[in-house]
Amino acid sequence: MVELRFFAAARAAVGSPTASVPAGSLSSVLAGFDNPVIAKCTFLVNGIAEADLARVLTDGDVVDVLPPFAGG
Repeated sequence: MVELRFFAAARAAVGSPTASVPAGSLSSVLAGFDNPVIAKCTFLVNGIAEADLARVLTDGDVVDVLPPFAGG
């Protein structure tokens, strides 16, 4: 299983801080969370930024789902 951790607006959009899903590509593990906020998020896989949605995840991987942040 892959652990997803949702932060800020992503957490609010999903309604939960975490989820466990079967391993697969990054796009396939996110497919169950079809939400406009999630579509705009960035991702960390095991603490490293990942933009390739075709990246294959394996059991034990942790994906942080980070919504866009406003800066100033």
